[in-house]
Amino acid sequence: MTVIKPGRAPESALLPPATGAPVPRPKKRRGSRSRRGVSGWVVLVVMAVCALLMLFPFWLALINAFKPAEEYLQTGPTSLPTTLDFSALVAFWQSVDFNQKLVNSVVISGSVALIAAAISLVSAFAIGIGRVKGRVWILAIFMLAFTIPQEALVYPLFILTRELGLYDTQLGVIIILSVLQSAFGTYMLASILGAFPPEVLEAARIDGASRFQILTRIVFPLTRPTLAVLITFFFIWTWNDFFLPLVLLPSADNQTVSVALGALSGQYTSDPTSLAAASLAGILPALIFFLLFQRTLMRGVNLGAVK
Repeated sequence: MTVIKPGRAPESALLPPATGAPVPRPKKRRGSRSRRGVSGWVVLVVMAVCALLMLFPFWLALINAFKPAEEYLQTGPTSLPTTLDFSALVAFWQSVDFNQKLVNSVVISGSVALIAAAISLVSAFAIGIGRVKGRVWILAIFMLAFTIPQEALVYPLFILTRELGLYDTQLGVIIILSVLQSAFGTYMLASILGAFPPEVLEAARIDGASRFQILTRIVFPLTRPTLAVLITFFFIWTWNDFFLPLVLLPSADNQTVSVALGALSGQYTSDPTSLAAASLAGILPALIFFLLFQRTLMRGVNLGAVK
């Protein structure tokens, strides 16, 4: 005889019936999975169309740079060239002294990328870890600084460079663009260093590390991926910059690639094959730089997202 205590069910009632029938499993929701699959395909198609639209100008520049001018007039800009003609590319290269323009752009873009990244790191270290007074207001000023259009700054910068003897010099453009680019870098790095673990800094101070040692041995190695991303961005932005080099570098010996490309098109001059060759010559260096540092760029973006 089984004694049932009040308030408690018998053990036999807690066990499933021994009928031998399989226990029914919950049915999978096919509708949600199918909807996810359809939305995923829609996103993939939209991204593929956007990628094709972005690559289409590069494709036009590539096929028209090596197309004879007569064939361009007959078949139009979208047809593939039947013969490869390098005359437009050679003519552009020699007419604008592209070797010198290429060296100028590499020197200016590389210097601005490195100097702006260094300024951003030091400024962000003082704001994010040094905890200076008015940190929020300083970050707000930096945020506003990189939103000001260059057209509003060109006249004061022109007067300043002329008074300091830096007008029509690469050094003047490097200093100005480094300061302008570092505003974005400081804002970005200060947001990251503001969440830096204080225990690590306190342990370093207890061990007798100075601020410079903390910056070089602790902060710099941890922010190296983010700095690589900033250097890549600064290089490409400076390479594509047109307005400030056009105003501050009037002589042909100091001009950059973007200014040389802009000099080819005018109101009464139009050579589509030469423009295509010039566009291809101006795009390739920045594209090669991006492909070389693509892995570093993606690693820095992913690491920043994880942190």
